[in-house]
Amino acid sequence: MRVNPLLRVSLAFIGIAGICLVFADLEIVTVYPWQELGRMGLGLVTPDFFATEGLVSALLNTISFALLGVAAGNLAGFGLSLVFHMRPVRLLCAIIRSVHELFWALIFLQIFGLTWLTGVLAIAIPYAGIVAKVYSEILDESDPSPLQVIPAGAGHTSILLFARLPNAWAHFKTYSLYRLECGLRSSAILGFIGLPTLGFHLESAFMQGGYSEAAALLIIFYLVIASIRKWVRQTLLPFYLLAALFLLPGGTGVSWANVAHFFTQDLVPHPLRVAEHLDGETLMRLWNWCSTLFIDQALPGAISTLQLSVIALVGTGVLTLLFFPLVSPKFFGPFGRGGGHLFLVILRSTPEYILAYMLLQLWGPSMLPAIVALALHNGGIIGHLIGRYTETMPLRPDAPGGMNLYFYEMLPRVYPQFLAFLFYRWEVILRETAILGMLGIHTLGFYIDSAFADIRFDRALLLIAVTAALNIGVDALSRGIRAHLRLKTTPDAG
Repeated sequence: MRVNPLLRVSLAFIGIAGICLVFADLEIVTVYPWQELGRMGLGLVTPDFFATEGLVSALLNTISFALLGVAAGNLAGFGLSLVFHMRPVRLLCAIIRSVHELFWALIFLQIFGLTWLTGVLAIAIPYAGIVAKVYSEILDESDPSPLQVIPAGAGHTSILLFARLPNAWAHFKTYSLYRLECGLRSSAILGFIGLPTLGFHLESAFMQGGYSEAAALLIIFYLVIASIRKWVRQTLLPFYLLAALFLLPGGTGVSWANVAHFFTQDLVPHPLRVAEHLDGETLMRLWNWCSTLFIDQALPGAISTLQLSVIALVGTGVLTLLFFPLVSPKFFGPFGRGGGHLFLVILRSTPEYILAYMLLQLWGPSMLPAIVALALHNGGIIGHLIGRYTETMPLRPDAPGGMNLYFYEMLPRVYPQFLAFLFYRWEVILRETAILGMLGIHTLGFYIDSAFADIRFDRALLLIAVTAALNIGVDALSRGIRAHLRLKTTPDAG
């Protein structure tokens, strides 16, 4: 009996995740988790919108960082997507997008301090790599028929403007809006490292047990995300960007002496920095330094990061299959779908970092909060996408109802698209897994954050490079799986 390739790959990942789960740290170390959950629940139903000083300023900073960072990333990413077929460009984009916004922020924090430049660049640089990849794939998967009627000898610009862009433009606009939603989430969590966004006040509220204040901040953030299609208008974008420039907090405060010292001293590995001459003894010390750091921190951090990401990937898949009917017109009417949309908006609007931070208050620092946070957030995103995908899916007149409709009609038809989105998100899940180490979970982010805290930037740079290499490897594996299974992320392309 020949097993369907889609099912075979799914079962393989479920088996790998099961093995990873056996060795995962899932211990609940808090003494009274249910008591803390009750306090959180009480705070949720009694939000205090007047407890946060500077709330309006934090909200405007969050939106301003997102708008400017996403605009800069989008512009650079579009330019890079046009030459994405060049190997050096693909490698550059893979490197910059493989480093999470929080890690970029930690780097720029040493150069520019707690200024707006740190926040904007931390979003713009990785987003440029992400947008370049996505736009390139959209262009590649667009309908090729217009290219067949282009006159011979037409220039690259004409082909782009009249044959390639018209079919891709709608996808570009849709993805840009989604990227702005992601930018708002990234901007919010930058507050956890001290930048004046909503995350700064959220962390303070949680640390002090001010759950009513935290609930109010989250509700405001959800409203901004949920209404994004209402207030983001193409004609208003120039005004928004101009206003964001004026609303940015403070100046750049760049000390070029500090910049020079950071690149010429701080980032240089310690054995080279203290050596008087580059000789055999210095190289041996450098080797010992690298090997010790790799064995003690990089290797265990990479194993934990990959382990957690695989478990979270399978958890995301399970939750996606449970969530997508909530917003599908094939299963629920307008009222039921309204509740489903609200539920998924909350899940996908809450950054994994904040979800994990909340769950850490309940269960303590183990892999469990990270797994649940990653699965809930990404399950909400892919569940929403699959639910929307089913809207235009016709049903046979004799199609069954209830559970039979789900298992025998809808699930087989959406499963290829589901796997395409799932494996496409694996790279993102890995990036998020790494930064959750900053919350005390022993992924690569734990060791990177410790290196920054100890002012050992040379160690931090090497560990970030390991994180980037791991992310690039997972991205390559994901693309290979999608190519082998002939999966596409644009539903109307195949």
